[in-house]
Amino acid sequence: MKKLVIFGSIGIDDIKTPFGRQKNVLGGSAIYASICASYFASNFSIALVSAVGEDFPEKYFQTLKKKNIDISNLTKNGKTFRWQGEYKYDMNEAQTIKTCLNCLEAFNPNISEQHKNSEYVFLANNDPDLQLKVLKQFTLPKVVLIDTMNYWIDKKYTSLVKVINKSNILLLNEQEARQLYKTPNLIKAGHLALQMGPEFVIIKKGEHGSLLFSHRGFFSAPAYPLEDLVDPTGAGDSFAGSLIGYLAKTSDASESNIRRAIIYGSSIASFCTEDFSINKLTNISFKDIQERYNIFNKIREF
Repeated sequence: MKKLVIFGSIGIDDIKTPFGRQKNVLGGSAIYASICASYFASNFSIALVSAVGEDFPEKYFQTLKKKNIDISNLTKNGKTFRWQGEYKYDMNEAQTIKTCLNCLEAFNPNISEQHKNSEYVFLANNDPDLQLKVLKQFTLPKVVLIDTMNYWIDKKYTSLVKVINKSNILLLNEQEARQLYKTPNLIKAGHLALQMGPEFVIIKKGEHGSLLFSHRGFFSAPAYPLEDLVDPTGAGDSFAGSLIGYLAKTSDASESNIRRAIIYGSSIASFCTEDFSINKLTNISFKDIQERYNIFNKIREF
């Protein structure tokens, strides 16, 4: 069976938006990505590489097990990573109130022998030195998807360039793309990103969709037209997990298939934003996802 490994954070979040507040809810890039990837995992397995504390609630382990997500690569020590954030009516960016790295501060990720031959790898937003350390442990992955953030662009540019060079697909949001390539123009940023080594570059634009760049073409995808936006936390990781999950399911990393993967990613990410934490993501069916995918097809007809 094919294998997908997701390296990222697992945490407990306190989140406030104009539409409510939730305390001590499950969060972290690895959580959102793995749950979303699981909707495609009929012919591949999913394993997490992350760290949790001794205080991590058992009910959340059970949530992962119900989705058949392998947690054997999790390190358990100290206290769980915690994040507190708030969104104003501009829901495109959270204001971080408090971050406690806890067990992630000295985390030294190691891949088990049984997962070193994994074909698909998602390196979620993290220290690029750790991303490189993780990536070096795989024998020959077919698809490596990486994500990053503004902080690493500022603090670890050299290491970030190295990990971008080793990726197949680079994922950025529009602010990160402008910062990394020092241009306000996203089209120019996408083309500059391709020069760093990845075959494909995806720039996320939040409620305005996403852009796909390759050496052969360009694709602009809309966002799903949502009326009930409650909490955008984890939407980007939901998009990424869905995308690489679909690529693993289909064993196809061609440009045309990545376009389809983007639409599936946008479909599932739209569910994520309709409730806090993973509440909505764990209460949908693939039929629900397919219905939104079909709506995307209609939106693009002209």
